[in-house]
Amino acid sequence: MSSTAATTLSPLFPNVKLVPRLNTERGGADHGWLKTFHTFSFAGYWDPRYMSFGNLRVINEDRVEPTEGFGTHGHREMEIFSYVVSGELEHKDSMGNLEILKRGDIQLTSAGTGIRHSEYNRNNKSTVHFLQIWAEPHTRGLKPKYFTRHFTDEEKTDKLVTVVAPIGSEDVNEEREGSGPAPVQSNVTLKSTILSPGKSVEHIFPAPASGETQRKGYVHVIQTSGYNTKAAKGSRVRVNGGLELSEGDGAFAWGAAGEKLQIENVGSTPAEVLVFDME
Repeated sequence: MSSTAATTLSPLFPNVKLVPRLNTERGGADHGWLKTFHTFSFAGYWDPRYMSFGNLRVINEDRVEPTEGFGTHGHREMEIFSYVVSGELEHKDSMGNLEILKRGDIQLTSAGTGIRHSEYNRNNKSTVHFLQIWAEPHTRGLKPKYFTRHFTDEEKTDKLVTVVAPIGSEDVNEEREGSGPAPVQSNVTLKSTILSPGKSVEHIFPAPASGETQRKGYVHVIQTSGYNTKAAKGSRVRVNGGLELSEGDGAFAWGAAGEKLQIENVGSTPAEVLVFDME
């Protein structure tokens, strides 16, 4: 991307580089029981340009039909978290956890040396809509762990709330069902907001990793108004005074310490937005 194009997309903070990842460009499939979008290469979708971003490996936006789900399968050496948008998601795993997750819930599995789990929609009437996110761990060979957190809509309304953060970060504890962000064994932080029309929030880039000059970020607008494989519609936000995104759209970002991502709701309906921060 040329410097001129970057400035046009980010006029408020011209040193921040933004690259859009539009809804129509995401991978995905309609399997009947599962409607899914892939920000990065996953399953039958492969694009060498979109393999990962920093430690972030997967952002899948999934809708699972009533009484359907993902059967028991294994994972290892991956941090896996689910962000529930609507409906009910049953999680069952080889560590003995069995839980029904609902809107506002964050479930994080640190797979470590290996776990097996299933995810089902046991509700016989309503679809479950959630984002499944994978991050590569900073340490291998860890003991598997399981965490849940809950954040209300009120907590997230017009505020950028940290819902997942690296172990050792401020306000992070390792209780199974504690307060504060879910602890992750990876250099990735996830923040969430529900922005009212006309409101804005800001993310400030922390210091980059040793030897690096910039930090990475990713913005994703959740597809809350319904499944849509075409040009994004619904709620609309503007990033750094330039780039406009609607539901299903995202944007890669790079910025030095102290630079900002400003996200403003320029539409007429609330926008639910995720902001990732990575080394």
